Amino acid sequence: MPSLNQQIFIGALLGLLVGGVLTQLGDASPVREWSLYACTLTAGVFVDLLKMILVPLIFSTIVVGVANLQAHQQIHRVWVATLLFFMTSTALAMLLGLTVMNVFRPGEGLHLAMFQDALTNFHHKQMTGSEFFTQFLHGLFQNPFTAFAKGDILAIVIFALFLGVALVVGGERYRNILNLFQEFLDLMMRIVGWIMLISPLGIFALLTKLVATQDIALLSTLAKFIVLVTGSTIVHGVIVLPLLLYIVTKKSPLWFFRGAREALITAFATSSSNATLPVTLKCTTENLKVSKDISGFVVPLGATINMDGTALYEAAAALFVANLAGIDLSLSQQMIVFATAMIASMGAPGIPSAGMVTMIMVLQSVGLPIEAIAILLPIDRLLDTFRTAVNVEGDMIGSVIVQKLVEGKEEISAAEIQ
Repeated sequence: MPSLNQQIFIGALLGLLVGGVLTQLGDASPVREWSLYACTLTAGVFVDLLKMILVPLIFSTIVVGVANLQAHQQIHRVWVATLLFFMTSTALAMLLGLTVMNVFRPGEGLHLAMFQDALTNFHHKQMTGSEFFTQFLHGLFQNPFTAFAKGDILAIVIFALFLGVALVVGGERYRNILNLFQEFLDLMMRIVGWIMLISPLGIFALLTKLVATQDIALLSTLAKFIVLVTGSTIVHGVIVLPLLLYIVTKKSPLWFFRGAREALITAFATSSSNATLPVTLKCTTENLKVSKDISGFVVPLGATINMDGTALYEAAAALFVANLAGIDLSLSQQMIVFATAMIASMGAPGIPSAGMVTMIMVLQSVGLPIEAIAILLPIDRLLDTFRTAVNVEGDMIGSVIVQKLVEGKEEISAAEIQ
């Protein structure tokens, strides 16, 4: 019987194939209608199961991870290494996106009037940079029960960080509570294993529905932009991130992709780094051999603030819209796009099409017509598959790199003591 990894891969291929077949059927075809209905139900159950386990899993992993790291005097080194990697990888992603857009200029020859129907039907909520920052900051600190009920991941992460540190400061007095969280985390990982048993079927349904519901006419019109953004995202995921991994850890990219395959396929199918979190944690700890303390800190935090694919897409899309509108952005304006996209990607929720939520802020930062976001909406779901996979890949590679950096500093410290 094929392994779970092989079953997931087969399910993904079959989903793409069946989706392509359904695309050839007319919209009125009963076969297409019932197939899409079945896929919607199946995909919905799979994603909902992942979301069901998401909040308790994130909360327990961060509490236990922070408590154990703090207890071993590692939390400072892990913080520094994690943030350094996140900023470096995100910056490289945006530089790649901006460079490709400047070289190939995919918006030339098109103009906004061609997409008047999309613009007419689009309604947006304007938000200035200061308003976005205020809202982002306000969202960090919430009533934890409200955050749990709403599934507000960033607020849950912040509360879990405080609780993890408090457990360490309390010492032996709270040892039983820490043990309880550890057992609860083990329980959540067991449930994740059960959910993954149906992952091949869920991924098959997700990809079938995705392929079968794309607007082929619009895809052909925006083909150059789609190819460039997808290609840039793949280059970042296949070359840039693995190169960082090799430089720091000397680990082979093939070793990484073998261990990460299950999580990357799930991320591609769900387009949600949050929904993929249970699988990401499982692959990072079991396949890539990252300690639970480090992976339990880096991965959930990365799912909320480390969005390489989203940052690349937002920077590239801003230049694409500028080309559509006949506007040449200066170097200083592109630097504003760079900074704004980095901040916006950190504030983007780990849900499908999250980049569209913060794209308005990026366009506003340099005075681009925010109505043009309507042009990107129909193709966003397709592009989101690739950038979510790269987002998740960045979190996993970050965990491996952070562990290597922390271990290296410990070895140096031990040598100095001797």
